[in-house]
Amino acid sequence: MARRRRNDSSSSEDEERERRKTNLDLEGTSRAVDKDSDPERRKSRRDDLASERKSRHDSDDRDLNKGVDDRRSDEIERKSRKGEKSRRDDAGEDKRSARKRGRDTESDRIRGRESGDGEEEGEYRVREDGRKEDRERDVRKERPIDRERERDDRRDRERERDDRRDRERERDDRRNRGRDRDDRRDRERERGHVENGDRRDRDRRHDENTDRYKSSKNERSETADLKTKGDANVAVAVDPVANMGRSGGVYVPPFKLARMLKEIEDKSSLEYQRMTWDALRKSINGLVNKVNATNIKNIIPELFAENLIRGRGLFCRSCMKSQMASPGFTDVFAALVSVVNTKFPEVGDLLLRRIILQLQRAYKRNDKPQLLAAVKFIAHLVNQQIVHELIALELLTLLLEKPTDDSVEVAVGFVTECGSLLQDLSPRGLHGIFERFRGILHEGEIDKRVQFLIEGLFALRKAKFQGYPAVRPELDLVEQEDQLTHEVSLLDEIDAENTLDIFRPDPQFVENEKKYEDLKKQILGEDSDEEADSDLASDSDSGDNDDEDDDEEEDEEQMKIKDETETNLVNLRRTIYLTIMSSVDFEEAGHKLLKIKLEPGQEMELCIMLLECCSQERTYLRYYGLLGQRFCMINRIHQENFEKCFVQQYSMIHRLETNKLRNVAKFFAHLLGTDALPWHVLAYIRLTEEDTTSSSRIFIKILFQELSEHLGIRLLNERLTDPGMQDSFESIFPKDNPKNTRFAINFFTSIGLGGITENLREYLKNMPRLIMQQQKAVPESDSESDTSGSDSDGSGSSSSESSESESDRDDRRKKRRN
Repeated sequence: MARRRRNDSSSSEDEERERRKTNLDLEGTSRAVDKDSDPERRKSRRDDLASERKSRHDSDDRDLNKGVDDRRSDEIERKSRKGEKSRRDDAGEDKRSARKRGRDTESDRIRGRESGDGEEEGEYRVREDGRKEDRERDVRKERPIDRERERDDRRDRERERDDRRDRERERDDRRNRGRDRDDRRDRERERGHVENGDRRDRDRRHDENTDRYKSSKNERSETADLKTKGDANVAVAVDPVANMGRSGGVYVPPFKLARMLKEIEDKSSLEYQRMTWDALRKSINGLVNKVNATNIKNIIPELFAENLIRGRGLFCRSCMKSQMASPGFTDVFAALVSVVNTKFPEVGDLLLRRIILQLQRAYKRNDKPQLLAAVKFIAHLVNQQIVHELIALELLTLLLEKPTDDSVEVAVGFVTECGSLLQDLSPRGLHGIFERFRGILHEGEIDKRVQFLIEGLFALRKAKFQGYPAVRPELDLVEQEDQLTHEVSLLDEIDAENTLDIFRPDPQFVENEKKYEDLKKQILGEDSDEEADSDLASDSDSGDNDDEDDDEEEDEEQMKIKDETETNLVNLRRTIYLTIMSSVDFEEAGHKLLKIKLEPGQEMELCIMLLECCSQERTYLRYYGLLGQRFCMINRIHQENFEKCFVQQYSMIHRLETNKLRNVAKFFAHLLGTDALPWHVLAYIRLTEEDTTSSSRIFIKILFQELSEHLGIRLLNERLTDPGMQDSFESIFPKDNPKNTRFAINFFTSIGLGGITENLREYLKNMPRLIMQQQKAVPESDSESDTSGSDSDGSGSSSSESSESESDRDDRRKKRRN
């Protein structure tokens, strides 16, 4: 209020001061008018006043603009766009006011000239209007500044409000993201499968580093003990052997290692023990890695030839690593362990304890891949009856106690692998497990995918686990009476005996090796073989050298090596493929392929690889057709092989994809169109609704369409109507049944080749007449046989009646058609 009063008082004082100034100006003007009564003087006086007013206005404008520029110097960048518009508006207003002022002054001048008496009044009005315009200009100059200041303040307030809203929105987003993350963590903790890969990898690396540190520490302690005992020879030999045996050390070739073993005289020395330990480890790893279902019977004697009592830890570790890397061979590893378990039960017990420890560790860490591998290994050990079935039921109870998506999936896989055996050995326990599965399915708290897995398991149980036998016939190597079953609970404290994986010097090394040699002879039965070898050696010594040479030649003739791995065949196919793919044109490819030395019977591989390469292309290339045509023209053997390929491909045409089917059909169409392949191969195609599938119909369609493009419809029709080839085309144009005939006609008409079915249409049109004639021929032959001695009149009457009956039938057909 006080500020408002001060503003009012100051404004009133300014008005009073302005009023006084106006009165003084009026008085001075009146005096000047009295003194300067001359019109020329008055005119010059007016000009001087106008120029003075203009100069004053210009100075005021400069001062005002200078003040405005000083205040706005720090805000030029922010107001450049809006200030330009306001300046244009001000300039427009100034122009309009100037034009108005000019019109007013001109009218006053005209009015002053017309009436000399009103000159004083016009002078006063001009002065008064000038002052009024000055005040209005001052107000207008100040008003844009206030307007811009208000706009800037408003813009600043809006910007602050927007910034505040953005900060609040970001804070809300962070809060929502944190809340979602906490909810997701809570759900994962409730379901029990918080997957933390970094932590799992860190724990695994920590365990491996710990084991490695313990092993190196034990080795250092052992070598230190040996050094303190005073054995100078042993102390000297420790460092190079230790460096040589450790992983990552110097590689020693096998022949050099064998030579070093022979050079060592002291078989009980630490150096010799270390070298034999390394050789044992490498041998066991190699045998376990190359075992499969076909060579397991050959691997087992080689495995027993190694010291499995000394290397039982190495054997268990190698089996677990190989099974983890190749879960598909789990049943093979289980069969190998079952055979070893019959002779060395401590090996099977150690493997079982280590697998259970791995399972517990994976279950605690939520490591699903490792858990699946361990569960699958236990399932196949149960199938081989190395492990008791109670462990399987205990494991299933543990997995289904608090069901999650992963635990239920693991349980389903476990039951799938060993359900066939559990159904025979423990049907009640398996029934309880399936009831638990049914309850989980009814609760509906797990994922849909896992529910489908449970439903599939129920269907598999209903089919009595067909397709998932307990033991494959080729892996059933141990009799049930010879197998030893181990019982270890999942809740027991388990000692993995990791020290067995580390080299430790044996004071009784030579005695233990001799004991295992005797045991190996008992297992493999080498006593009789050695005796037989000694007898043969004595006989050979007593015999002549010529007899020895003859025996060796006979043995070489009898012994023939047969390559079951088909390495040579694979190399041949690779050579053919690379030759086909690297050639520029078909002539170069044919020249190179003819240089390949093929053994008798391998010509078929050339045709198969050519057809396979053709089918693998995205679109058909004429390159393959020309190459096949060249081979068919060169040798009749290739022609016969391509004919066999045609029959084989058509019999398996439903297995091919659409793209492969199209390429194969175009390839054979090229061979048929160029007469490289005989047309009697079409006899293998039977075009009926029952004998064809959708794939075979597509094959026939593309084949005949390509033939029509190569030959033309006229030439193709001539080929198909060749009297000498009708026996080969009867299956494509069947005439045994009207239904099959109509199907063939409709098929070729639908693919745009109705012109090749003219003979078939004619046959179908005349088929009723032929049938009637056939039916009529049967009773006539009977009547002729019965009335062989009748009169000619009777035969004439019968023939006339038959002719009349035929004419009546023809008339009826015409009426029906009309």
